[in-house]
Amino acid sequence: MNSDIPPHRAVGLASTASAGRVAPARRSLLRAALTGTAALGAGLAAGAPSAAATPTGSTRPRPTTPREALRELAAGNLRWRTYRERHPDESPTVRLALTSGQHPFAVVLGCIDSRVPPELVFDQGLGDLMTVRTAGEVLDEAVLGSVAYGVLELDIPLVMVLGHQSCGAVKAAVHADESGEKLPAHIQYLADQIRPAIDHSKEGDARIDATIDANVELVRSRLAAEPDLAAKVATGDLVIVGARYELTSQLVHRTS
Repeated sequence: MNSDIPPHRAVGLASTASAGRVAPARRSLLRAALTGTAALGAGLAAGAPSAAATPTGSTRPRPTTPREALRELAAGNLRWRTYRERHPDESPTVRLALTSGQHPFAVVLGCIDSRVPPELVFDQGLGDLMTVRTAGEVLDEAVLGSVAYGVLELDIPLVMVLGHQSCGAVKAAVHADESGEKLPAHIQYLADQIRPAIDHSKEGDARIDATIDANVELVRSRLAAEPDLAAKVATGDLVIVGARYELTSQLVHRTS
């Protein structure tokens, strides 16, 4: 990811109608419970601040727009790849403040690969990122719900789909597609979800590499087509981007 972030990019929008919305009362209860502002006991409830008003305890400016969030991730990745990490937001003050609520500034949907933990590659700390990780960034209802929760309930302005160099899940999907072999149990499900992104115009390692990028775009476009998320994109309150982490250089760069 280059530190010179390009201007907002429009993404495809779907209908803004949304079926099955949670009733307002239930939404308020869910927001209170999951942001950590629900009372833990009568004695703690009195005077408890709302999640939106709760300070993080950090002295760093908090990104509030998609562009600011992208810039913060870019700056953190620069620190990471130049071995100047700050390991921010880990102090006792921050930890104490976060017991009252959270307001992360980005959702990162990444792979489970142990070499690509978002908090490290972006040099972020407690309460900064909401991370969702599945092999090959594969979506299912739980993942979609998790991303939607971050955007709709916590007003997070940025969603990043983060692929990476040498993705094992993509390699497995490409191999299964080429060989016709069935993968074990639930791993086949992952391959089936990645298969539509396989780039058959290339061969060998080039096919795997191209499919990594195509899979990121496939997942990003699916998220952008979700009606509630699309509505936030339309108003400029949300940007959904694709990105890729290079293991060899530790650089994160935009793919979309």
